[in-house]
Order: sequence, then structure tokens, then C-alpha cells
Amino acid sequence: MRNLIIGRENEMKLLEQFANSSRAEFIAIYGRRRVGKTFLVRHFFENHFAFDMTGIIEGTKSEQMAAFNDALKQYGYKGSKVSTWLDAFFALRDLLQAKQDDKPQIIFIDEMPCLDTPKSGFVKALGHFWNSWGAWQPSLKLIVCGSATSWMVRNVIDNHGGLHDRVTHEIALRPFTLHEAETFFKVSGFPWSRLGILHAYMAVGGVPYYLGLFLPGESPAQGIDRLFFAENGELRREFKRLFSSLFRIPEPYLNIIRALVKKPEGMTREQLSKQLNISNNGKLGSMLTDLVYCDFLKAFRVKSRKLKRNSAIYKLVDFYTLFYLSFADNVYNNSNYWTQKQETPTVNSWMGITYERVCMAHVAQVKKALGISGMASETYSWHGSDNDAQAQIDMLIERSDKMINLCEIKYSESVYSLTQDEFLKIGRRVDIFRKATHTNYGIVPTMITTFGLAQGMYAESISATVTMDDLFVE
Repeated sequence: MRNLIIGRENEMKLLEQFANSSRAEFIAIYGRRRVGKTFLVRHFFENHFAFDMTGIIEGTKSEQMAAFNDALKQYGYKGSKVSTWLDAFFALRDLLQAKQDDKPQIIFIDEMPCLDTPKSGFVKALGHFWNSWGAWQPSLKLIVCGSATSWMVRNVIDNHGGLHDRVTHEIALRPFTLHEAETFFKVSGFPWSRLGILHAYMAVGGVPYYLGLFLPGESPAQGIDRLFFAENGELRREFKRLFSSLFRIPEPYLNIIRALVKKPEGMTREQLSKQLNISNNGKLGSMLTDLVYCDFLKAFRVKSRKLKRNSAIYKLVDFYTLFYLSFADNVYNNSNYWTQKQETPTVNSWMGITYERVCMAHVAQVKKALGISGMASETYSWHGSDNDAQAQIDMLIERSDKMINLCEIKYSESVYSLTQDEFLKIGRRVDIFRKATHTNYGIVPTMITTFGLAQGMYAESISATVTMDDLFVE
């Protein structure tokens, strides 16, 4: 079953190493809903568990206990039913002790945040199980998963109570890169070009479950219509489920998301506070941190003297959420909406903005194409001014060799022709950035396009270029 896993080579190497270690292991795997956590664990271990169970989304304590009791029974437990989490873990200990031998005992608890219902005492009971017994069993390998990433981080990985520093390893499972998405589609028999794969990626990102909903007999645009704009489209229904599964009270988080959809350049915490008319306090900070943990937002360090030194620009980076709120949230009764909107100014503008996000999600590939992959660097966007001159720069890569790649990102469905006006604009951006930031680094104008630059005197003046094909590199 391991041969069904696409990508995830590093994660599989780690799981192999942890499973065969000579000590007890407590492994926390987290990542956004549908990213493939359960698929990875079940297929890697081929369902050979000493015990496993899955929390019930939105289940009550009694429902969670019933699921745990059923799992105990399935694995051969003969004792009486348990009604508290302390008793549940005592029963699990008895079950595992009866099965102990020299082989690794893999215990898998999936959707673990669901088990922590109000006042249930689940986390304390888990901590007691591990501290009093589990941590001293060299053959025990406890793997816990959860889509509610912020819960996993706060209650397990960064727990300050009984589980403090008890997690031996953590694995953050990220969406597929373009390379992994291309491999996924090839294995599934899709005839799509890289441009077609890019279009699908722009709409759903690298979430394996979402990619798996496309059909090889349809174009990416047809697939997007079926999934988002048909009356019962699977990805139309997904949106509410996504946030309800992550946050017990999702609306405040959705308010932040909706505000950032309208600001592709991003917003600071102070700007979000004013926009949403809420206090700029620890609660807002915690919600932003939760959304970063769950891979919806990314915080970019500020490069502006006008903003506080410790501030950050928050950008929405989840492709599915951005597409849904930009289009599907407001369109009804038009199952051909996306195919009809191709080549319109609205879609072309979205393509340009989203291609920038794709490039920001593939900085490692951009650096490799530029020949600087082994160099320490920081990547960020910038918008600022020098006197009355304004400038916005898509992406800058500030390198440890005191050079900066100033990247201009252009989406086009053919080779891109750099005009004199655009060439002069790049030069002005370089001048404004240098004056506004007082940098003494060397600045390298860099073009990132889909199919490269058309030959011409202005293209020849751009010494560093990256294409869509470079983003597909492993």
C-alpha cells in the first residue's frame, strides 16, 4: 500500500526511522483538512496497528467514548465499557500490555482534537497515560493526528501541563508542490499540460483530496465548474465544513479571511483591527496565529520604516479559500460559469494575482532556478514610497551574499513581451526601493513568467529569469 503514496518521501523516511527506534515515540502529525494525514499513516503502516481509533467530528463526549469503546473491542479488549478518559487509557494500557512483544506497537489516534470535548479531561488523561506508562515502553509508538492544527500545537506540541515536552517528533504535512501535483495527475492518467495543472492548482492548491476530485476526461475549467459552480458541487459544500471542523466558533476567523480576500497585498494586525472594528488585543493575535498554523495565512516580516518593527503583513495563501470567496461564494445557478468567464478581465486579473501566490509558495524552486538554492535568504513582498513616488514589488529575495533579486511576476499564456514602458517601471521600482529602504545591497531585476520572455532589447537587459517549468522542479 505504500506504493499508493505520492510524494511524502521525507515524511515516510521519518516514520520509518521513528517506528524502528529503540525508545517510546510520541509523534504528532498536523496539517489542514484534506491534506492527506490519515492517508499517509494508514497506507504507510498498511493498517497494522496495535490500536487505532478516530475522533467523531462535532461528537459529544458520550459519542467519543462510544467510539473508543468500540475500538477497544475491535482490538480484543475483554473488560467492561469505560465512561471516563482516565478509564479509557487504563483500558488501553491493559490491552497493549497483553500484546507486548519485541515488535513495535503502533497506536494511531486520528482527529484527536475532536476527543477534547468541553470538561472531558481528555488531555489530562492522555498526559497521565504517557507519563505513567507509555513513555517507558520502548516498543510503543503513539501517532496522533488532527486537522485542527492550532489545537494540536497548543494542547499537544506546546502543552504546558502534563504533556509538556512529551512529543518526541512533530510532522507538519503541507499541501503538494506543483511537482507533486503533476506526479499525481500523471499517475492518474490525466492528459493535461503543465498550464492546465497550474490552472487547477490555482483554484484548489496542492490539497491531494481536492486534486483527486478532478476527472481525466475533462478540462481543468470543466472540472472547476463541476466542483464549484454546479448545484451540489463538492467543493461548494466543502467551505463551511472546512472551517467548522477547525474552529468551534468559526465566524470570527471567517471575518479575517474575508477581509484579506479583498486585500491581495495583505494587511497588518492593526489594519485588520480597524477594518473589522475589533480590539487589537491578544484574542486577535491568537486568531491570526491559529490561521497561520492552519496554513490559511502567512505572516511576512515588514520592510517599511513607517510600520512598527515587530509588525507583520498577513496574506491569505490558501488557494481554495481564495478561489471560493472570490468566485463561488457569490455565483448561483450557473454550472458553466468558469468556462464562460475564461479570458475576461476579472479572470485575467485573478490569474495574475494567484500566479504571484504560486511563485511565493515555490520559493525553493525559484531559488534553484536562479542558482542560489544553497544560500541563506529571506523572501518578502514590499510596497512603499519615496517622497511622492509609489512602488509595489511582487517578491524580493534578500540573500546572504548582499544581493537582492527584485522579482516581477507576470502571468501569460504565451511568451511574455516586455515593453519599454514596463522595463522603465522596473527601473523606477528599483530606484524607489533603494531610496526608501536605504539598502546598500546589489539589486538584480528578475522576471518570473509562465513561458519566458520574447526576444527583444528590453528582455536582453533582464539578466535573471524564471519560468513556469522551473516551478515544477522537485
